[in-house]
Amino acid sequence: MSPYDAVAAVAPLSLKSSEPRVRVMLLLGSLDGGGAERVAVNLFNRCDARDLDLRLGLLRRTGPYLDEVDGRRVTALPDHRGRLSDWARTPRDLARMITEVKPQVLMTFGMGVDVLTWLALARFGSDRPQWICRQDSNPDAEIANLTGNPVGRAAVAAFTRHIHRVSDGFVAVAKDLAAQVDQRAGPTERHAQTIYNPIDIATIQRLAEDHLAHPPERPFIVTAGRLVRQKGYDILIEAFAKSGAARDLDLVILGQGPLEGALRTQAAALGVGDRVKFPGFQINPWAWFARARLFVLSSRWEGFGNVVAEALACGVPTLVTDCDFGPREQVEHTVSGWICRSEDPAAMTAALDTVLTNDITRKALGLRGRKRAEAFDIDVIARQYTQLFLQVAARQKSSHRFIGWAQTTHRRYAAWGKFARPVHSVSSHKAAPTFFSLRENSPSP
Repeated sequence: MSPYDAVAAVAPLSLKSSEPRVRVMLLLGSLDGGGAERVAVNLFNRCDARDLDLRLGLLRRTGPYLDEVDGRRVTALPDHRGRLSDWARTPRDLARMITEVKPQVLMTFGMGVDVLTWLALARFGSDRPQWICRQDSNPDAEIANLTGNPVGRAAVAAFTRHIHRVSDGFVAVAKDLAAQVDQRAGPTERHAQTIYNPIDIATIQRLAEDHLAHPPERPFIVTAGRLVRQKGYDILIEAFAKSGAARDLDLVILGQGPLEGALRTQAAALGVGDRVKFPGFQINPWAWFARARLFVLSSRWEGFGNVVAEALACGVPTLVTDCDFGPREQVEHTVSGWICRSEDPAAMTAALDTVLTNDITRKALGLRGRKRAEAFDIDVIARQYTQLFLQVAARQKSSHRFIGWAQTTHRRYAAWGKFARPVHSVSSHKAAPTFFSLRENSPSP
């Protein structure tokens, strides 16, 4: 069994008091908000400091979560805002950052960060930190969202598979996602490990009791996330408009995004414009969750629905779609939540009608959902990551199979100081601005 297969199945590791702590660097684009950023901050603050020396590495020192971390343990790259040549030097700068921080274990968040890390680590040869890739979204959907060109999609998918094969470990936030990663990566002695995203239940439940300054006049259904196609709010609005059980309720959509205008237009066209509310981004969405009749996740795809776990912790009955991948693992149908088909307005209408008309069912879902949320509590998940980092650090270094290809690429552009062109084995020169745009994988709050 690979040490990545089941952390919980082995005896917990702990350092002797005389041993130095294991230095771990969590590397991500920024702290601009979103699911991946929240996870990184939670782990940074809550993993066992007796065993681990946690550091944060950022491509950009930006974001509201900067106020929640110890800035003395945060390192960021130089500010690259202009030309493509500036971004193309990022692997060199990233290699310097890793050299300065000297982590024993490096965990990356997001597809763009994975690619830049692969390029940066080519400079180290076999003398590099152990590298864990973390996947927190549906890779097929993210690649499709990145480019509509079939050749480009195939190239990015192939390169992503290569990175997964040559890293020292892989963490997926859902079991089905881990299974897909293993299947796509092909034969390898290492398998993706599933560790769910953490939520801070104590903080969520405390803030859920806060007063709502401007609550809706009617009882309401609530959802939350960026107003983008992934979240399926167009499907939810259509289902809400057709639901007989929801005729006396409002629908509150918390969040911001480019589709707000289109969603308002859709709601008006369906005759529910006055009942669909857009309060915008809320620093405390949990106070809304706790007062709702029902929480709904209508996504077309997810990795792990952070807002689902948070809604469960608030005790609100929760309805999710069976999209790939995480939500259908987060709740058990009819026990701790309700599941309906994704991208199917009629199925969602039927689910709304079923749950909203049965008070006993809603109450039972809320109580059991609150219990289910305990599996995602930060203390539980932080222990799993602490064990993973200790196990990875204790392993004898692998042969680093990625080195051959990576160093070939490195030689092609020999002088890293002049690394001003994209790597053509990754993508075409024309596509480089998109490739290096470092899109984040998890837009949920």
